[in-house]
Amino acid sequence: MPPARERRHRKGDPNLAALLGWILPGAGHIYLGRVGFGLLGFLIVEGAFYLGLHLNGGMTFEYLDHELRSAFATALSPEAGNLGAFVYQMKTYGFGPDFRRPWPEYMELGVLLTSLSGVANMLLAVHAHLAARSQDEDFAPALRRPALAVAFTWLVPGLGHVYQGRRLRGASVFVALVGLFVLGTWLAEASNLSRERHFYYWAGQYLLGAPAIAAELLFGDTPVDHAIPFAEPGLVFGCIAGLLNVLAMIDVFAFGEAESFGLPHKTLCPEPEPQAETAT
Repeated sequence: MPPARERRHRKGDPNLAALLGWILPGAGHIYLGRVGFGLLGFLIVEGAFYLGLHLNGGMTFEYLDHELRSAFATALSPEAGNLGAFVYQMKTYGFGPDFRRPWPEYMELGVLLTSLSGVANMLLAVHAHLAARSQDEDFAPALRRPALAVAFTWLVPGLGHVYQGRRLRGASVFVALVGLFVLGTWLAEASNLSRERHFYYWAGQYLLGAPAIAAELLFGDTPVDHAIPFAEPGLVFGCIAGLLNVLAMIDVFAFGEAESFGLPHKTLCPEPEPQAETAT
């Protein structure tokens, strides 16, 4: 049961706002009466998606080998975060024909844009969920913090913690996750940076944000002309680094939520309560 203060300021159901936003970018904010913000979110997210779709010719899921193609094969892709556009792409383009086609000139850029739209829409849905929980104007600035912290954490692991003033934890998260990703990329000799080669591993490491995107832009075209001895552990390390960043995003969201709505903080290692001195 949410605190009374939070219930008092609600203008809509938070779960419904997030669900509507997942289906159609900005719909959750429009449901809450924030029409301008919702329309702006719609234009940015859907604009990125359809520009990417134009550049890659709708061929994103032709990366998948034929034996991996099924109704649920694409559910783990970042594009699924923009559900309405994702369904449109699958119904319009699907997995393409049964033969290989040459990739469009700007295939990689198009894939990057459609992936970004999915992540951006999930962040927008998080914001809609928080916005539904408070409509009080004086309280509004505080509720921006959890959504921003989540966005910062996806962009650069640990940045959301630094934004919240938890610098040591932020630095630890950055070193651990980016270090794991760099180790995986080194072991895989940059073969993990191609969505075409490793569709699902790539989707996992994409959750690492800017470090993964920058590495792909710089080294994603590295040719593979020999057997890579440690390719498999490298792929796993890179993917796990991205998945662990999801836990970091949950952590900053929970911390910001507690700060914004006056909820009790829950930590894995709480400080011991001081004990009363006993007379000797």
